[in-house]
Amino acid sequence: MITIYHNPKCAKSRAGLSYLKDKGLEYKVVEYLKEPLTRETLKDILMKLNKGPKDIIRTNEEVFKEKLRGKNFTSEEWITLLLENPKLIQRPIVVSGYKAVLAQPAEEIEKLLK
Repeated sequence: MITIYHNPKCAKSRAGLSYLKDKGLEYKVVEYLKEPLTRETLKDILMKLNKGPKDIIRTNEEVFKEKLRGKNFTSEEWITLLLENPKLIQRPIVVSGYKAVLAQPAEEIEKLLK
């Protein structure tokens, strides 16, 4: 089953969702701003992305610019910051089995379908 971590207010996230619909794939939508991620889920997603927490931060968000830019945190601290400020998580993230992609552009989802 494919899971898309989605923010309906984000154009890139909507494009990822449209891509899945257009392909006729079965998927589950998780609106992570409404359904907060657990620490375990976020760590699992990062492992499947093969990225660290700092790699998925949206650096254009105000909270990043005002409070986090230029600061050094451990990976665990970054995870806590992402869980406390889920708007900082880049989207959409699409997960299938043991793999995940940051679907920017939406065509990145193809990597999960091979």
